[in-house]
Amino acid sequence: MIILAQIIHRLIQLCVLVVLVQAILSYFVDPYHPVRSFIDRLVNPFLAPIRRVIPLIGNFDFSPLVLIVLLQILDSITTWFLLSFL
Repeated sequence: MIILAQIIHRLIQLCVLVVLVQAILSYFVDPYHPVRSFIDRLVNPFLAPIRRVIPLIGNFDFSPLVLIVLLQILDSITTWFLLSFL
């Protein structure tokens, strides 16, 4: 179970990294750049439901921050759940 918990933890941390990269690229890179388009296609399906609930606040999009917090909570819960069987 420890190995499974570590794998899930690493995958969630990779997702957090991709969300951070997408947020940074959205400020500096053209939306039609191939790298940004690829990352946007990965992340936007997860950000869309959050954006419906949390609107823009002063031209700032807080949905990536909310997604990162949710991913961290998911990571904590799954790690606790998998390690509780030891």
